[in-house]
Amino acid sequence: MPRLPVIRLIMLLGSAAALGGCSSWANNPDSLLYRISPHRVDIQQGNVVTQEQVDRLKTGMSRMQVRDIMGTPLLTDIFHANRWDYVFTLRQGGTMVARRNVVLTFDGDNLKTVDAPALPTEREFVDSISRSGRVVAAADLELTPEQVRNLPVPPQAPVQPRIDGIPNPIPATRSFPPLENF
Repeated sequence: MPRLPVIRLIMLLGSAAALGGCSSWANNPDSLLYRISPHRVDIQQGNVVTQEQVDRLKTGMSRMQVRDIMGTPLLTDIFHANRWDYVFTLRQGGTMVARRNVVLTFDGDNLKTVDAPALPTEREFVDSISRSGRVVAAADLELTPEQVRNLPVPPQAPVQPRIDGIPNPIPATRSFPPLENF
């Protein structure tokens, strides 16, 4: 009788070891379990930095000007206050597709150096993450002068003069929606 718990214990440990080995098969791209596994979500982390952004950077720019172009850095270190790191990683289907690290160094408040690998243009980046194979048209981010001229003119609010003769830009009457439905 005392052998039955020992046999169960051995079977339990053997099963746990076998199932633990399955996880290594599921992470190996050459295994069958990896190929028939469920969908893996694309994971994008960090700052997408394109060649156009880096081309706009000039030495001597202030930190605020750099932040306007590049966005907020992913890594800022209190021990290296003059260094900003823009790190980007992209994992599609469990496989690392891209990893880029752009390092900016400052001298006080002014940009000193830009250390960047070969970066894709915005168009190349969009094409690289598109899974459909079709080319997606890039959106126009600025209006042409003709489009600006064709924009409708916003209506002007009536100006009520003040007692001292200075015009008041706030309309005399305002209409607000009710706060509660009665």
